[in-house]
Amino acid sequence: MSHILVSVVAGALGLIGVGILVKGILKASPGDELMQELSRTIQKGARTFLYREYRAVAVVAVIVVIFLSIAPLFFGHKVEVNWQTAIAFVIGMFCSALAGWIGMSVATRANSRTTQAAKSGLKPALNISFSAGAVTGLSVVCVAFLGLVVVYLLFKGRPAIVNGYAMGASLMALFARAGGGIYTKGADMGADLVGKVEAGIPEDDPRNPAVIADNVGDNVGDVAGLGADLLESYVESIIATLAIASSLAFISLTYLPFYLAAWGIISSLIGVIWVKLARVKDPQSALNSGTYLAAILMIVGSFFIVRRAGIAYQDYSVLGPFWAIIAGVISGLVIAEVSVYYSSSKYRPVRDLANSAQSGPAVVVVNGLALGMLSTVVPIIVIAVATLIGYHFSGMYGVATAAMGMLSILGITLAVDSYGPVADNAGGIAEMAHLPSEVREVTDKLDAVGNTTAAIGKGFAIGSAAFAALGLITAYLATINAISPRPISLSLTDPMLVAGLLIGGMVPYLYGSLLATGVGKIAFKVVEEVRRQFREIPGIMEGKGKADPSKCVDIAARGALRSMMFPGILAIVIPIGIGFSLGPVALGGFLVGALVVGLPLGIQTANSGAAMDNAKKYIEEGNLGGKGSEAHKASVVGDTVGDPLKDTVGPSINILIKLMSVISLVLAPIIMALH
Repeated sequence: MSHILVSVVAGALGLIGVGILVKGILKASPGDELMQELSRTIQKGARTFLYREYRAVAVVAVIVVIFLSIAPLFFGHKVEVNWQTAIAFVIGMFCSALAGWIGMSVATRANSRTTQAAKSGLKPALNISFSAGAVTGLSVVCVAFLGLVVVYLLFKGRPAIVNGYAMGASLMALFARAGGGIYTKGADMGADLVGKVEAGIPEDDPRNPAVIADNVGDNVGDVAGLGADLLESYVESIIATLAIASSLAFISLTYLPFYLAAWGIISSLIGVIWVKLARVKDPQSALNSGTYLAAILMIVGSFFIVRRAGIAYQDYSVLGPFWAIIAGVISGLVIAEVSVYYSSSKYRPVRDLANSAQSGPAVVVVNGLALGMLSTVVPIIVIAVATLIGYHFSGMYGVATAAMGMLSILGITLAVDSYGPVADNAGGIAEMAHLPSEVREVTDKLDAVGNTTAAIGKGFAIGSAAFAALGLITAYLATINAISPRPISLSLTDPMLVAGLLIGGMVPYLYGSLLATGVGKIAFKVVEEVRRQFREIPGIMEGKGKADPSKCVDIAARGALRSMMFPGILAIVIPIGIGFSLGPVALGGFLVGALVVGLPLGIQTANSGAAMDNAKKYIEEGNLGGKGSEAHKASVVGDTVGDPLKDTVGPSINILIKLMSVISLVLAPIIMALH
C-alpha cells in the first residue's frame, strides 16, 4: 500500500498549497467600489452559467448511469460493466466539475485584485494573477489524482471499473469545454463586431453591453473548460497505463504510475514556488523558468523511481519506462514551443501575417489558415517519434507512460496557462473602471504574455490529447484481446477496419461544424442585442446612459447550453453505435481515424486562431499604422474568424477524440459479448 500512501501525501501537499495560495489572494485589496462591482458581476455571470451547465450535463449523466447499471441484465453478469462502473463514472464527473468550480471561483475573485495590484507595478500584479492560475493547476491534478486513488481503493483496482472514472471526467470535460468555448466566443465575436468594427470604440469599453459577457466567457471557457480538458487527459494517461499493465498480467507495473504522478505533483509545486519567488523583469522568463524547473525535477526524480521499482517484463529493460517518460516530457515542451513560434508576435510567422493585413481581411484569413496548417508538421512528427521511443523501450506500456510524462507536470503548465484569463479580466476591469493608462499598460503586458502562455497551454492540451487517446486506443486493443479467444489485429485488408477509419475521420469535421455553427448563432443574437441597446438607450455612446450587460450574458448562456447538447450526445452515441453494429475491429479503426484526422485539425484550428489574434494585437501595439488603420480593421476581421477556431473548435476536438476512446475502452467487454 506504499504507492497509495505516497499518492495521498502528494495530493494533500498540493491541496495545502492551494489553500495557502487562496488565502494570499483573498488578503489582497479588491480595489474601489466600482472595481468590486465589476468583479462581482463577472463572478455572478460565471457562477450562473456553470450552475446551468452542470444541471444540463446531469441529465445526460443520469441516462449514462442507468445504462451502465443495468448492463448486466442485457449482456450477462460476466461483463464487468455494472453499478460499480456507474459509481466510478459519477466520481469522475464530480471531480472534474469540482476542480473547474474551484479554479473559476478563485479566478473571478483575483481579477479586480490583479487590477488593484497593477497600480503598484508588474511584480505584484503577476503575483496575484499567477497565484490564481496556480490554484487552477494544482486543484486539477490533486483533485483528479485523489479521486482516482479513492476509486482504485474502493474497487480494488479492477480496470473495467476504474475506466468508468475516466469516462466520467471525459464526459464532463466535453460539455465544459464545448459549452464554455461556445459561450466565450459567441460573446467575444458579438462584442467585437459591433463595438470595435461598427462603433469604433475600444475593446472592453464599458459602453459595450457585451463586454461583461466576454469577460465571463474567459473564465468559463479558459479556466473551468481548459481545467476540465487537461484533467481528463491527466486521468486518462494514468488509467491507460493501469489498463495496459493489467492486460499484461504484471501487477507490479500498476504501482509505478502512482509514484510517478505523485512526484509530478511535488515537481509542479516546487515550480510554482520558484515562480512566486522569482525576481520579475520579464514575466515570460519567470513563468518559463518554473515550467523548465518542474520538467527537470520530473525527469531526475522519475529515474530514481523507475530504477528503484526495478520492474522488467518480457524483453524490455528495467529503465524502459524512464526513457518513455523523457520522450513524453520533451515532446510536450517541444510542441508548446512550436505553438508559441507560430502564434506569438515575437516571431516572423505572425509578423508576416500582420503585414498581409494591409491587403485586406480576406488575405489575413487565408494566410492565417495556411499558417495553422503549416504548424501541424513538427508536432505530428514529435508525437510520432515519442510514440516509437516509448514502444521501443517499453512496448504498449511505454506508449501510455510517454503520455504520463507529458502530463506529469500539469500542475505548473496549467498554472502558467490559467493565469492568462485573470490578466485579461484585469485589463477589462481597468478599462471599465476608467483607471489611469499606466495601470492598463501593466495589465496589457500581462495579457500579452498570457496570449503566449495560452498557446503553450493549447500545445500541451493538443499533444496530451494525442498521447492520451493513443494510450486509450492501445488499452482498448489490449482489453479486447484479453477477452477474445483468438488474437484480434487491425489490418488494412479488413473492410470493417477501413469503414471504421473513414467514419472516424469524418466525425471531427462534423463535430467542429456543429460547434462553429453554435458560436455563429450566438454572435448573431449578441450583435442584434448590442445594436438595439446602442439604438434605444439614450446617451449610451456619450457615456451618460448605462448599458445592460445582463441581457447579453443571458443570450450567450442560453445559446451555449442549447448548442453544446447535440454535439455532446453525438460524441457518446456514435462510438457506441459503431461498436454495437459493426464490432470491435470497426470501432478500433474508427478510433484511429478520429485520432489521425482530429489531431492535425485541432492543431491547425488552434494555431490559426491564435496567430490571427496576435497579428491583430501586434498592429494594436502601434505597428503598421496602429489602431484605426486599414490593416487594423482587416486584422480585427481575421481575429473574429480565428476566435472560434482557437477557443471552441480546436480545444473541443481534443476532448472528442479522448472521450470516444475512453467510452470504447469502458464498453469493450459489452462489445465483445455482442460479437
